[in-house]
Amino acid sequence: MPKNTIGKVRTRFAPSPTGYLHVGGARTALYSYLYAKHTGGEYVLRVEDTDQVRSTEDALKMQVEDLLWLGLNWDEGPDPKTLKDLGSFAPYRQSQRLEIYKKYSDQILAQGKAFYCFCTDEDLERKRQKAMKEGRPPHYDGTCRKIDIETAKQKISRGEKGAVRFLVTHTHDVKFNDLIRGEVVFPPGMLGDFILLRSDGMPVYNFCCTIDDALMEITHVLRAEEHLSNTLRQLLIYEALGFEIPIFGHLSIILGADRQKLSKRHGDTSCHEYKEKGYLPEAIKNYIALLGWSSPKGQEIFTESELIEQFDLDRLNPAAAVFDEVKLKWVNAQYIRTMPHAELWQKLLPFFDGAGLKLPSDIEWQDKAIGLMKTSMETLVDAVELFRPLSLTELDLNDEGKEVLKWETSFKVITKWREKIEGCGKMYLSTAEFDAIINSVKDECNVKGKFLFMPTRVAIIGKPHGAELKQLVPLLSKDVLVARANRCLKI
Repeated sequence: MPKNTIGKVRTRFAPSPTGYLHVGGARTALYSYLYAKHTGGEYVLRVEDTDQVRSTEDALKMQVEDLLWLGLNWDEGPDPKTLKDLGSFAPYRQSQRLEIYKKYSDQILAQGKAFYCFCTDEDLERKRQKAMKEGRPPHYDGTCRKIDIETAKQKISRGEKGAVRFLVTHTHDVKFNDLIRGEVVFPPGMLGDFILLRSDGMPVYNFCCTIDDALMEITHVLRAEEHLSNTLRQLLIYEALGFEIPIFGHLSIILGADRQKLSKRHGDTSCHEYKEKGYLPEAIKNYIALLGWSSPKGQEIFTESELIEQFDLDRLNPAAAVFDEVKLKWVNAQYIRTMPHAELWQKLLPFFDGAGLKLPSDIEWQDKAIGLMKTSMETLVDAVELFRPLSLTELDLNDEGKEVLKWETSFKVITKWREKIEGCGKMYLSTAEFDAIINSVKDECNVKGKFLFMPTRVAIIGKPHGAELKQLVPLLSKDVLVARANRCLKI
């Protein structure tokens, strides 16, 4: 018999391994993690993989990677490297717990609180359609209730397929106190007899979820609002088996900018996609923490220790939360700007490599470049175009740049620019030295405005519009500037 003393908080995140971890699932995992850590409790990862058609090992690995990327490390569950179980309540995959579910199914049958149902899918659909036409709830009509257990077992022994249905007999309100929504009341008549085990022996979600939460001594179940309708079935199963009921908290729904439930039509919804787009895991955690919870100190940006310290269930809000990409970018930018330069550079390297950029390996140069560029970055991907002009690869001239090179004064301006650079005794120009050279080229070539700056910009970055030259030139060595000017002069 499971124990649940609430002496130690035990939370769980129980995803179905059918794809990447989406934003809603990440928030559930985060809240469960934060509350366990806030209370000194334990956080469990359980895999709900009884959907044999959609559940895959690859999807499980993807979700594990996403959770680890977010830093939501679990105390019990599949080992992150081997996916073998770690913890005293193993196995943590529902597909490996079928004998356990069968045991409790047999117990409920023996108690007369469930029965075998031999109705075919076609029978059930026909009855459902008939009930709907007559304006009745499409509940199961109790056809197989009258079949006694011994007769049912004989039918099964002859090869007939029978599902196990829970016998719904309650005539009273079923109530529970939701952490977020207060008292929730389910009046009688909301349910027909519902399935516990399908005819192939596979348990349904509500049955295995209830048993696992009880046996794993889960004290607090935080989950999405859409699971609220499942709670009635689970409460009846808890009561039938004599299990202590955990504390439930049903989280607010997450909406897109159009105030519709967040989904793929809104664009990126998985943590993996945000990772690919250059978002930091710390920023994702920070932002989704605020989708239904607020800091008692009014903070918006947190360290992980601050999140753990401040997070409590009494600050959860039942009102729908709106996922705002603009706010997420702002949060991400705050983390980028405060991250140590060396750490930020390491995070940027995969994006630079993916774009084919070749940048100096000198640590001092990298530190200076990050210092100048990070205030223009909202995501790590932004760094690619910011740093592209600094790549040591050959200068790439766009069509506009080639047109500028045809201007009558451009050859003279670039020649003089190259001459001044070659005469400079330093490897890198300062901003003041760049200003002095530009003013000298202006005076000696008798040009100004676009006829001065556009050719110079083309000689530096290959196009007449773009980054501020005062920002770029101090990061380009004298040799690179001369080589780029020479290429333009040849054209």
